[in-house]
Amino acid sequence: MTLTISPVTEADRADWEALFRAYADFYHTEARAAEPQVWDWIHAEAEPYWADLARDAAGQALGLVQYSLMHRSLSGGMVVYLSDLYTVPEARGQGVGRALIDHVRAFARARGYASVRWLTAETNVAARRLYDSYAPASGFILYSVAP
Repeated sequence: MTLTISPVTEADRADWEALFRAYADFYHTEARAAEPQVWDWIHAEAEPYWADLARDAAGQALGLVQYSLMHRSLSGGMVVYLSDLYTVPEARGQGVGRALIDHVRAFARARGYASVRWLTAETNVAARRLYDSYAPASGFILYSVAP
């Protein structure tokens, strides 16, 4: 499959919203209230936050990746945190997710960042097959508590 991966622009709003909402639905999360803030992060030059779309040869949006920088205190450096990765169901297994991950890896490599990190649900078996092809799961467990 021929893919083009490019930054989300103002003209991509409808495609970005559709993919972002589908991603939120996949994780049984209502994120519409967050959309204006996330959209602002994507387009604010001062924010170290990026979003890119994968499109097929016909221009159909097939996937979304969003990523930012994260401090790593033990190394004294920064890494790239891949916060959101989503492909439309009909494109799964066709290399879209891998292309988006590799795109973020190239971004990190070109800027000298030591690694790309991400989380996924333990039950996200299909995605974990892809992720396991890059590296074994880290063994860390995420905790999230209210302040």
